[in-house]
Amino acid sequence: MSCWETVIDYGLRSVGIGERLLPRDNFTLCQQFTLIGSGMIWNIYFGTLALLSGFFLATAVALGKAAQSPVLRKASTWFIFVFRGSPLFIQFFFAYFAFLSLKSVAPFFDPFTAAWLGALIVLFLNTAAYSGEIFYGALQSVPRGDLEAADAYGFAGWTKFRKITWPTMLRLAWPAYTNEAIFLFHATTLVYFSGFPAWQQRGDALYYANYFADKTFNPFIPYPILAGYFIALTLVIIGLFGLVNRRLNRHLPQERRRKLVFRPTLLR
Repeated sequence: MSCWETVIDYGLRSVGIGERLLPRDNFTLCQQFTLIGSGMIWNIYFGTLALLSGFFLATAVALGKAAQSPVLRKASTWFIFVFRGSPLFIQFFFAYFAFLSLKSVAPFFDPFTAAWLGALIVLFLNTAAYSGEIFYGALQSVPRGDLEAADAYGFAGWTKFRKITWPTMLRLAWPAYTNEAIFLFHATTLVYFSGFPAWQQRGDALYYANYFADKTFNPFIPYPILAGYFIALTLVIIGLFGLVNRRLNRHLPQERRRKLVFRPTLLR
């Protein structure tokens, strides 16, 4: 089988398109590149949707933590504390068994035991907690002079938040938020090793890398391939977030624009 035929057969296997059976022997480099790349579809799916939806919840949580209402403030603080204080692996584990228990009570929760929805909800809540703390810190750092200038121009309420507070908060938080986005995509590799099963062996990139490592007894080929895919994905994220960062800081002189710096989180 040529490499092109392998790409056709296995390129979309992780989403149920193409050859159903995984290769059993005579593993080629092309097969490993193709299947691990196919699994990256799920990593991108989890990371993208969790990041987009978590952004809005994170903004609400940051505003809640900074609110004058003690109920909103306590609720936001405890939400951040629970999801930042517990390991993501454990969150996946407990969420799966919670959804499994709810499924036995109401069929409505049946889709929640599948990774495409249940794991996505966990990642959504987790990144919202981390991002919410980032946004809260940026919200507290908004220069008082900017707010006083907004008051002087007659801005108040929603108009003041939309035109002054929110853009400034994003500009201050964006470098740290970029690192959170990178880590979120890396964290998607935990999905199929934490309780949520891979239906018909349709897993993510790490699932297939682990499959080849087990079958060949040689982890020094599939895992570097996996690392290469994630390095490429990280570069794409840095590039896209860099464009947004440039847009947020377009009003500043060139020498005052903050550069994006990747600072990996060693422990979470």
